[in-house]
Amino acid sequence: MTEQDDGAVEEERVDAGLEAATRRLDLAMSRLEAKLAERVSRIGDTDAFAEDRARLAADLDAARARERALEQVAAEASAALGRAAAEVRAALAAELADELAGGIEAGDREA
Repeated sequence: MTEQDDGAVEEERVDAGLEAATRRLDLAMSRLEAKLAERVSRIGDTDAFAEDRARLAADLDAARARERALEQVAAEASAALGRAAAEVRAALAAELADELAGGIEAGDREA
C-alpha cells in the first residue's frame, strides 16, 4: 500500500466516523424535539385545564347564587302560604262561629 492509499483509508475512516456522529446527533436532536413537543403539549393541556377549572368555578358560583335566590323566594312563598292558610282558618272559624251562634239563636226562638 502506498502513502496515498493510507491517506485515502484514513479519510474514509474519518468520513465514516463523521457520518456516525452525524446520525447520533440527528437521533439526539429528534429525541430532544419530541421531548420539547411533549412538554409544550403538556403546558397547553395545563392551560386548557386551568381555563376549564376557572370556567367551572364561575359556573359553580353562579349556581350557588341562583340557589340562594331560590331559597329566598321559597322562604317568602312559604311565609305567604302560611299567612293565607291562617286567614282561611280564621275565616272558616268565624263562619262556623256565626253558624253556631245563628243555630243557638234559632233554637232560643223556637223554645
